[in-house]
Amino acid sequence: MSELGVGRPTKRRAGAAVGGLPVADSRPVLDRDAVLGSRCTVCRYPTAQRELPWCPVCYEATEPARFARTGKAWSSTVIAIPVGTRRPPFGLAYLDLDDGPRVLVHLAEPELLELGARLEITGTDDGDLVATRKGR
Repeated sequence: MSELGVGRPTKRRAGAAVGGLPVADSRPVLDRDAVLGSRCTVCRYPTAQRELPWCPVCYEATEPARFARTGKAWSSTVIAIPVGTRRPPFGLAYLDLDDGPRVLVHLAEPELLELGARLEITGTDDGDLVATRKGR
């Protein structure tokens, strides 16, 4: 029996170690007043990933798109354990953007949100989108 992982390539985040392989960062990108992404040229399906070679629904071409920073909470949770560099408590929510896809956001205040709560993406923290309740 061989040792686990021996002889197999190891993926590491870019710059994590000498010889580490670059790993694509699929997190949504905030560009001033919009979340960047793609939209299908045929079925109009929105995604929060840029430069997709084809639509994940109908396999047609995609084009660059800019989506609103506002939307409704689809779900939320408060994390009570440390994860990576994050220390508890911290909140996460899935946000259905008003004119686009569903994205994962970190909440500025760790709280459970009611379904449909209005949120606005206000910035980023270490590459992650950060949102607050709209009107606060």
